[in-house]
Amino acid sequence: MTYSGAVTVGGPADVHELTDLMISKVAVGPMHNNAYLLRCRATDEQLLIDAAAEPRTLLSLIGDSGIASVVTTHRHQDHWGALREVREATGARTYAGRYDAEGIPVPTDVLVKDGDTLRVGRVVLTARHLVGHTPGSIALVYDDPHGHPHVFTGDCLFPGGVGNTFKDPKAFESLINDVETKLFDRLPDETWVYPGHGDDTTLGAERPQLGEWRRRGW
Repeated sequence: MTYSGAVTVGGPADVHELTDLMISKVAVGPMHNNAYLLRCRATDEQLLIDAAAEPRTLLSLIGDSGIASVVTTHRHQDHWGALREVREATGARTYAGRYDAEGIPVPTDVLVKDGDTLRVGRVVLTARHLVGHTPGSIALVYDDPHGHPHVFTGDCLFPGGVGNTFKDPKAFESLINDVETKLFDRLPDETWVYPGHGDDTTLGAERPQLGEWRRRGW
């Protein structure tokens, strides 16, 4: 089946099948968060991005093979609400941005900074530190050697704009600058974007709107 990235709370996961990586996207409540399970097809090792809520849903998605690691994209509670339960059930190693870890009440095993690499089996992900939605938000970039890149943006980039900067002009300027220089300037239009809430998009679909986002200030 063709992957669409359209998921609903209580509904099934949608699976994006790449040559080396399987990406399963599921929506969990009550804030309609997206969680992403990545599985290396060569080793079957798994990594979860954002144990947001509904630990039973996430553990069912993970299955009996467990996960090696779980990455929290940022400190907001709706992105780590099930982290403690998932960690206790799986023994997974925890990762978070070095400037957001103190705001996550589950201990972070690995503090992540810009440019760090994380592995799931033989697949390599590169972290990008994006400041503005929170001080330590991270995005994860998978530069697929068999196709276009894929980026998991947490709450820093969505269809139609960057993440909420809570009417703080300096935070907005910081976030849009980081999103432009670290994502749009480095990655091609075909790059698939997996956000923390809602539908997926591509950098190409969003690139023409960057000027308008700057003018409106959000």
